[in-house]
Amino acid sequence: MIVLDEDTRLSQRQMLRARKIRFRRLGVEVGHLGMKDRNEIIPLLHTMRRPTFFTRDHDFYHSNLCHSGYCLVYLDVYSREVAEFIRRFLRHKAFRTQAQRLGKVVRVRHSGISYWQINDRREYVIEW
Repeated sequence: MIVLDEDTRLSQRQMLRARKIRFRRLGVEVGHLGMKDRNEIIPLLHTMRRPTFFTRDHDFYHSNLCHSGYCLVYLDVYSREVAEFIRRFLRHKAFRTQAQRLGKVVRVRHSGISYWQINDRREYVIEW
């Protein structure tokens, strides 16, 4: 399941829908409005079935947030580029499937992808 932060622009959500990428939006379809804090969002993700959560909040890019039940993706891009980079990430050969994403905390940016994974202290870097 793809979960978008509540701050994701309408135009970006429309682009994802046009590309047939199904998602739920935090604060609308899951959780409640105003859930911005890691202390509220992380426990919510624990109750969901293998979510991949996309946010532009850098507070979610920490190795100690790795968990086998979800994937966190910090989009280090402009708000007008969110849909493009979500699509690129989901089509990347290392992250195409839910199983490949679970247990990872990921940063997506123009230069590539960096991530931590559960039970590993090393940060990995992948170019596009």
